[in-house]
Amino acid sequence: MNAHALPLLSAIAALVLSTSPALAQSQAYPTKPVRMIIALAPGGGTDTIGRYLAQKMSEAWGQNVVADNRPGAGGSIATELVAKSAPDGYTMLTNSSGVTITPSIMKLGYDPRKDLLPVSLAVISPGVLVVHPSLPVKSVQDLIAHAKSKPGELLFSSSGQGSGQHLAMELFAQMTGLKLTHVPYKGTAPSITDVVAGRISMTIASVISTRPFFTTGKLRALAVVGPKRTPALPDYPTIAESGVPGFGYNNWYAVFLPGGTPKPIAVRVQEVITKAVTTPDAQKLLIGQGLDPVGSTVDEFTKMYLEEIPRWAKVVKTVGLQAN
Repeated sequence: MNAHALPLLSAIAALVLSTSPALAQSQAYPTKPVRMIIALAPGGGTDTIGRYLAQKMSEAWGQNVVADNRPGAGGSIATELVAKSAPDGYTMLTNSSGVTITPSIMKLGYDPRKDLLPVSLAVISPGVLVVHPSLPVKSVQDLIAHAKSKPGELLFSSSGQGSGQHLAMELFAQMTGLKLTHVPYKGTAPSITDVVAGRISMTIASVISTRPFFTTGKLRALAVVGPKRTPALPDYPTIAESGVPGFGYNNWYAVFLPGGTPKPIAVRVQEVITKAVTTPDAQKLLIGQGLDPVGSTVDEFTKMYLEEIPRWAKVVKTVGLQAN
C-alpha cells in the first residue's frame, strides 16, 4: 500500500468511528416514549395539529408519543422547556408562527437561533383580510383608497397586542402608507365578532375562523394574506397580487427539537410529519378544514424560520413593542 495513503485511511476510519454512534442512535430511534410539548392551550390549532402529529408518530414508530400542553407567555414557556431539554429526540415541540415573533417582544431564557432545531413546517393556516359589508370597498385597492381618505379613522382588530394578526395588519399598513387604529382583543373569536357587528372595520384572521361569516354575507373577504393562493380559497387573490407586491403573512404550525439534536434524528421525525400531512386522505382532510399541508424538510424550514425572526423584529420595532 502507498505510504501516503495511510494517513488518509486513518482519517477516514476515525471519522467513521466518531459518527457511527450518532448514526446508530438515529437508526434505532425511538426506543422509548417521546414527549410532545404543545405550546398553546387545548382546543386551538396548535393543540389540534400537535396531537394529530403525535398520533401519527406513535403509529409509525410503535412508541407512545405523549402530548403535553404547556401554555403561557405566548408559547415561550413550552418553547424554553424544549430548548433546555436533552438533545436526544425524546422531547419535541409543536408551536405556531408566533415563535418567530416572541424573540422581539419578550425577554427569553433561551437563544431562539441556537437552542431550537427547526424540524418541519407541518401546515399553514392561511389568513384572509375581511371587512364589514358596510365598508364601501370590494377590493384591496378600494380599501387602500378608502383608508387614505380617512387617516386613523378605520379600526382593525386582532387577538392581542403583538399577535400575528396584529403585526400582519401593521405590516400591511406600513407597506401601503396607511394610518389605521388597532383594537386588541383577548382572542381571535371576539376580534371577529366585533367586525361582524360593525363596531370594527376589518381584521386579518384564519380561513377556518372567518369562512362561516363571509360565505353568508356577514363579512366581505377581499384577499388571502399569504404569499401564495390557498387551495382552501382558490378563487381569492393574494394581497400581493392585489397591488401590494412583497406582502405575505402566514400563520403556521411546526415541530422543533432541542438545538444540538443529531440531524439524522430530526430527519426521521420530519419524514413522519411529511407523510402525515401529504397523503391523499390527509390532504383532503386538512384542506377541507381550511389548512394547507406542507411537510417541509429540515433545511427548508430552518431557512424559513431564521428569515422570519428578523423580518418580524423590524415590524415590532416600528410598532414600538420591543422587549425592554
